[in-house]
Amino acid sequence: MNLPLSTALTPLSSGQTVAQVLQKKLICCEPQTSVQQAASLMRHHNISCILVKKSDHILGIWTESDCKKLDLSDTTLLGQSVSMVMSCPVLSVPDQCTTSEAAALMKQKGVRRLLVTDRAHKAIGIVTQTDLIHQQPLEHYLVLRDISSILVELPLLLQAELTVAQAAILMQQTQRDAAIVKFDHSQCVDTEYGIVTERDLVHFVATERTLCTLAEVATRPLLTLPLHSSLLQAVRLLREHGFRHLGVTDPYGKPVGLLSHNHILLNMEHLYISELKAALEARDKALRSSESSLRLAYKVIEASHDAVMITDERGVIQSVNPSFCKLTGYSMEEALGQTPNLLSSGQHDESFYQQMWQRLQQQGYWQGEIWNKRKNGEIYPEWLSISAVRGENGTTNQYAAIFSDITERKKREQKIHELAYFDELTGLANRRLFQDRLEQALANAKRHDHQLAVLFLDLDLFKRINDTLGHQAGDEALRQVARRLQKASRAGESVARLGGDEFTMLVPECDGVEEIEKLAQRIVAQFDLPFQIQHNELVLTTSVGISIYPQHGTNASELLKFADAAMYQAKESGRNKYSIYTSSVGQRNDQALQLEQALRKALSQQQLEVHYQPKVKLQTGQLHSLEALVRWHDDELGEVPPARFIPMAETLGLIHQLGQQVLRQVCHQLQLWEKLAVPVAVNISAKELADPLFLPQLKQILAETDVDPQLLELEITESCLLPERAAETQQMLQKLRQLGIRLAIDDFGTGYSSLSYLRHLPINSLKIDRSFIKALPDNTSDRQITSAIIAMANAMGLDVIAEGVETQAQQEFLLAAGCQFGQGYWFGKAKNATTTQLLLQKTVPRHFHKP
Repeated sequence: MNLPLSTALTPLSSGQTVAQVLQKKLICCEPQTSVQQAASLMRHHNISCILVKKSDHILGIWTESDCKKLDLSDTTLLGQSVSMVMSCPVLSVPDQCTTSEAAALMKQKGVRRLLVTDRAHKAIGIVTQTDLIHQQPLEHYLVLRDISSILVELPLLLQAELTVAQAAILMQQTQRDAAIVKFDHSQCVDTEYGIVTERDLVHFVATERTLCTLAEVATRPLLTLPLHSSLLQAVRLLREHGFRHLGVTDPYGKPVGLLSHNHILLNMEHLYISELKAALEARDKALRSSESSLRLAYKVIEASHDAVMITDERGVIQSVNPSFCKLTGYSMEEALGQTPNLLSSGQHDESFYQQMWQRLQQQGYWQGEIWNKRKNGEIYPEWLSISAVRGENGTTNQYAAIFSDITERKKREQKIHELAYFDELTGLANRRLFQDRLEQALANAKRHDHQLAVLFLDLDLFKRINDTLGHQAGDEALRQVARRLQKASRAGESVARLGGDEFTMLVPECDGVEEIEKLAQRIVAQFDLPFQIQHNELVLTTSVGISIYPQHGTNASELLKFADAAMYQAKESGRNKYSIYTSSVGQRNDQALQLEQALRKALSQQQLEVHYQPKVKLQTGQLHSLEALVRWHDDELGEVPPARFIPMAETLGLIHQLGQQVLRQVCHQLQLWEKLAVPVAVNISAKELADPLFLPQLKQILAETDVDPQLLELEITESCLLPERAAETQQMLQKLRQLGIRLAIDDFGTGYSSLSYLRHLPINSLKIDRSFIKALPDNTSDRQITSAIIAMANAMGLDVIAEGVETQAQQEFLLAAGCQFGQGYWFGKAKNATTTQLLLQKTVPRHFHKP
């Protein structure tokens, strides 16, 4: 059944005004309101926009769509004023504007809401697309239309492991107001798809969740309807759930689109034009009964932004609209009397047009993507819908076609493809594409019985570039590395960036280990020349791990895992090298994984224990203070030395948690030893010192335990004293000294701090590294270095502690050189708190005073 065109147009031709459907509640904020505060207001009131107002003057508007334009990965931007990111001026209409005029203006300006003002030009409300759809009587119009008639855009499909910030970038780049989120089955048992929308982005800004993954925050399950459901059913479902988006699925349940209020309103013209067939069939009747209906039909066609072409039953063009002329470049006079072959691009073969014609004859309708040619010869893609117009006797009298240029849509789809499969920074394949290529190469290698190789590369000490020169320098370094790796690769070999400073290379067919070793040597050689980064000449090196099919693994997961393990072996061997996977490497990797899991468990259950080693006065042998040393006994692994688990804690980002547990244990112990008043030194890593939460957490621990800060000494490794971070380090150390905490430079002599730098630091003592003490007093070089350090420290008024003292001869040499304090097995090993307390009660003199 076809509705008369005049009936179909009733909603937009009614006299209903925006005043009758607007939302009267206006939510405003001051220009200086932060982005996060504005988002919180929008979230609280469940609205899609907020007006920025100063006094009675509306300066601008900030909407859900504006939110995705922000770089949500930079959380500092959430604190900037909303006036910096708002849209202005605000588009407004008078309250007597009709809903049809408002809808036309929204489409023309590309907006989804309008400010409504009264006769005094005072703002009285907001009208949105949702208002126009939900509050207009569209049921009679939508009941016979299915979703497929207006859905011509592929959905934006995002992986659940992406962050909210990354999702916002993709939504902005592809001009989408929502995206479907795909979950792995392992993450989601009940459903495979979810959704994230512009409104969600506002909520994530309000709650500071912009760095969360979509797996954590996306709404699921995705509300869906089959592709050929009616538009009326879709609108009712959206209204029932209070949603603005609906997933559209194919017969297999896979999403093929996202339907929104925006689609319905923007495609309303398509629906009107699809009524053209009914208008032509009823032409004679319309002329007799209602000339205005026919005039309205022509008015709609003339005003349409899409091209409309009407032909007779033989395909001869009878009429075209202005948009046809604008789109194709042909005038009306040039088109009339011609056939659609006028637009043929030559991109489709004869069978394509035969299938199109066959479907038109059988079903009276054809819709799809086609490539056509403009008058100037330019070939472009278009979305074309053709309907056969039959007379009362059922024979086809005419064909009505409507089409639009989808060049921009194709570009967006290509961009989505690139973002999905290529690394945006370097242009290399990303993890997903590399995985696909590896799977294909494996299938080919198994079929033809040949070998393939996977190389896993990691840049050595790359983090130093980001920490010292900034992330822009780091990004430029990664781009240059990518170019060098491509230069080292050969045709058919695939280079990919997995993330961070990790790269891979796939050799889909090789003759064995010798060939791959030569490739690895070429790769390492690419790093011989320094990199020019921001006018700096930097030396970068790489460690390369190699696995080969089928010797080392038979699937993609194994090959990547074993190449990764071999890469770590290369790092352990001194970096700037390559290593081929062996079973012993795999065994060490398994042991490392076991150690990692055990360490995480030990920290979560607070199983690490602090032992205490005495520091003594070399002159008298009298106890001076203690150093806290962390120890770990695991039921399965036994005693795990600090040299194994502390570097692992640094690598895994657990050093902050470990350091906090040690500090808390020490301060609680000092609280118990209050009457003994013995100072205790605790080692602090560079990462802890650079953590902005370190100082507040330390103050909290001191407050909880009520420990005198003067009883606490923090030992900072000399390698922490990066000249590039001199100002930040000095500021932090000053704050610690202001608390009354003593400061020592640990492992002195092994780093690169200069005397001029040390002079400005508020430190109390230097600890000479045990590597200089070990060979004393026999080693001439070590004697000279140690004596120089002691003389320098004494000249600066600093205490000097020698680590690793194990003989009387070492004690005597150090004392003669002017060293005041010593620590090592000669004076005592580290003991647990109970044993140490017994020692303190026996040896600490009653007149011992706080330093």
